[in-house]
Amino acid sequence: MADEKKLFGVAALFDTADEIFNAAKKVNEAGFKNYDVNTPYPIHGIERAMKLKSSKLGYVTLFFGFFGASSILFFMWWALAVNYPLVIGGKPYFPLPAFVPITFEFTVLNAVVSTFIAMIAIVFNLPFNAHPLHDTNYMKNVTSDKYGVVIESDDPQFDENKVTEFLKSLGGKSIELIHNPEPKILKAFEPKFVVFLIIVAIITSASTYVTLNKFMYLPPFDFMLNQNKGSAQAESTFFRDKREMREPAKGTVARGFIPYAFNDPADTTEFYSDPLLPTKKVLKLGQRKFLTFCSPCHGNYADGNSRLRGFFPPGPTLHSAKVIGYSDGQIYNIITNGMQGIMPSYAYQTTRDERWAIVNYIRVLQRAQNPKPSDFSAISELIKESGNASN
Repeated sequence: MADEKKLFGVAALFDTADEIFNAAKKVNEAGFKNYDVNTPYPIHGIERAMKLKSSKLGYVTLFFGFFGASSILFFMWWALAVNYPLVIGGKPYFPLPAFVPITFEFTVLNAVVSTFIAMIAIVFNLPFNAHPLHDTNYMKNVTSDKYGVVIESDDPQFDENKVTEFLKSLGGKSIELIHNPEPKILKAFEPKFVVFLIIVAIITSASTYVTLNKFMYLPPFDFMLNQNKGSAQAESTFFRDKREMREPAKGTVARGFIPYAFNDPADTTEFYSDPLLPTKKVLKLGQRKFLTFCSPCHGNYADGNSRLRGFFPPGPTLHSAKVIGYSDGQIYNIITNGMQGIMPSYAYQTTRDERWAIVNYIRVLQRAQNPKPSDFSAISELIKESGNASN
């Protein structure tokens, strides 16, 4: 009885791929369920001969893929729209297109890692390094140039003598009884193992420190450390004023740059006119830049409905009589230099033409909120023309 418990199964070897193919089919037809076929290389169609069912790993991949996508999307939504909402460049709290790449990457990563863990830990029962077939003559042959079938002892129809005769009738050779190995208990805190871990930790830490802090600073790896350049805010030994950061030469203008004569928001700019015509292209540019830089404080329609309300002082409405009375040059000057209070200068974030485009778009918003009687007449004429055209 003790020997039967130790018996893992009965194995047989075959010489050719055709023989193992037919043997697998006969074993399946005989009604055996717990058996396996081992070959030195994949044999096309062997899974059909064994009538193997489709792997369930695909369901694991599908579940954890969906779980990864939904969890990372939920995390980004919670972090950016609930826990710490930020308006960046006029974008919404949850800009989905920007999150597509990280969602895709996390989905693939979660699905692949979960599938690998499921395959190793559940399907292969690993960590399991004491399989009965290890170190047997059967395994040495089927990993070289032979083909084999092993019928396990936990099969409902298993009988040692009947299985042995059955494998012989299929042409099996070198019939071998495979026994379960004696279990070995390994002590995790055995002194020798603990000392080994300590030595490995010391060697790893020391080699990492020497490599990153000493070795990488030796020739030829230090070629980028010593460069003939001046660092910002550093003292210079070449220039007379001992400053590395140089000021532009007096009286010079950078190529493509038009000097701006007004350096204060309160400067008189009534005669500083808009050089751009309010074409569709200019207004589109102005709308895009306005929504990016102006709308977080002034609102999408310049009505002071700030999306930063509660986090940052809102900007004033641009539909007041005071702002409507500003000249185009005054509005441009405010965008360029900033405004008294908390509005900064946007001279470095926008170009000259982009600021004038914003001015044009602000005028469109003001005209939409404060239409003139002539505007209604023009709209009526357009409606009549469109009606006549349809008739």
